[in-house]
Amino acid sequence: MVHCLGLKADLDEGSKVLGATDEIGIWEDLLKEQQKIEVRTEKSKYRKDITVVSGFSDPVEARRMASILKTKLACGGTYKDGLITLQGSHAQKVKDILVAEGYEESNIVVAQQRGFSSLQKS
Repeated sequence: MVHCLGLKADLDEGSKVLGATDEIGIWEDLLKEQQKIEVRTEKSKYRKDITVVSGFSDPVEARRMASILKTKLACGGTYKDGLITLQGSHAQKVKDILVAEGYEESNIVVAQQRGFSSLQKS
């Protein structure tokens, strides 16, 4: 038994104190459904294809999604300055993975391929 603020909860039976984790999960789902995500394929300065994902409002969630995408796509990549950059051309696969992770399909835009990456430094 756990006593917290005069409430009793038996954690061994899976009950939760004040249901805080349920509320956090609901807010995370709402954030996922409302975010506008853009997925595009570009050419890097070395003329290799890269996939750029942008539009995440929470950096922690973006880092988590970068890790998931790199694992599921078996490719290298990084998260920096609000952008997830993946090695290779994976735009449609990224959209499918984001939908499977709970993001609203209508809020994910797959943009046309661009020339050199806007990420390159001058």
